[in-house]
Amino acid sequence: MEMNNPPHPGEILNELFIKENGLSISKTASHIGLSRQSLSELVNGKNGITAQTALKLAKAFNTSPRYWMNLQTVYDLTKAAQTVNTDEIESLV
Repeated sequence: MEMNNPPHPGEILNELFIKENGLSISKTASHIGLSRQSLSELVNGKNGITAQTALKLAKAFNTSPRYWMNLQTVYDLTKAAQTVNTDEIESLV
């Protein structure tokens, strides 16, 4: 099932993990070894989750790195599908 407009992974991080646990951006950033600015940009959708950040978030929130990377991949593919035109490309096989 494809989503037309999935939330940015930073929104999920902020709403379901940071706010739900009564944390602040500053405390979370310090705890996982990111700058406050980097984490703020992530939760505000200005940058995405890297593999390194996925590892840190997984450890801090008892999830898996794959969870975070999958959120980012779904978001990126959905956004790309809205702008990339593949109509002129034919199958090579």
